[in-house]
Amino acid sequence: MRYALAVEYDGAAFCGWQFQKHCVSVQEVVERALSIVADEPVQVVCSGRTDAGVHARAQVVHFDCSAERPDRAWLMGANANMQGRVAIHWGQRVADDFHARYSACGRRYRYVILNRVARPGLARGQVGWVYPRLDHEAMHAAAQALVGEFDFTSFRAAGCQARHAVREIFAIRVSREGDYVYVDIAANAFLHNMVRIIVGSLIRVGKGEAPVSWIGELLQLRDRTAGGVTAVPDGLYFLGAWYPERFGIPDFSQAVTTF
Repeated sequence: MRYALAVEYDGAAFCGWQFQKHCVSVQEVVERALSIVADEPVQVVCSGRTDAGVHARAQVVHFDCSAERPDRAWLMGANANMQGRVAIHWGQRVADDFHARYSACGRRYRYVILNRVARPGLARGQVGWVYPRLDHEAMHAAAQALVGEFDFTSFRAAGCQARHAVREIFAIRVSREGDYVYVDIAANAFLHNMVRIIVGSLIRVGKGEAPVSWIGELLQLRDRTAGGVTAVPDGLYFLGAWYPERFGIPDFSQAVTTF
C-alpha cells in the first residue's frame, strides 16, 4: 500500500531534508516516527529536498508499507513520536502510481526578507535580513526576465548534481508588506540553491547596486561567478508541490507564509 503525507518543519533545527550520517535530518526524524507506527522499517520519498536551515510548509512525501492503518493513525501516531519542530498535518492512502517527486506538476517557494535597520529578534532564523531599504518594485521588474524556460547556470550552485540547468519558471513576484519583502517563485523544478541565488541577485538590484536589466543579462551569461551572493537559508520556505487532480493531493503550495 502507498501513502502520502504533508510534512511541515522548522529547518533551523536540521542539516536539511536528506538523511546524513553526521547530523540529524528531517528525513531521519520522519522515517523513525513512521517506522514506529508501522512496526516495520519505512522509507519516504519527498517532493523536493531542502538544504540546512530551509523550512517547509508542506513537504509532500510518499511511502510503501505492508501495515494497514487508518489515515488519521499515521498522522497522530507519527506526530506523537517526533520532536516539536516537525509535524505531519495531512495524510491519506494514494494510488500505487503516485510519486511525490515525479508526479509533481511544479513547486513553489517563498523567500522572506526582513527589511529594516534593526536585526530580527523573534524572527531570528526564520527570515533573511537586509537593512538598506530595498526597492521591491525594481526587484519585481528585474525578476520578470527569469519567467520562462531557460538555462539557469548563473543561478546554480557550483556543487549542483543535476544533469542539466534547464528549468522553467512559471511565475515570480516580489512584493512588500511593511518591513517584509517577499519573493514568490513557482517553477517545474529547481536547481541546488537556485532560489537563494536568485534572491541574492535581486537584492543587489533592490539596493541599487545593479540595474533592472542586470538579471536578464546575468541569465544570458550562464556564469555563476558573475551573479550575486547566495542568500542565507533562514528566509526560504518550501511551500509545496502541486499534482494532477486524479491523485487527490491538496495544493498546499498556495498557502502563503507571512509574518
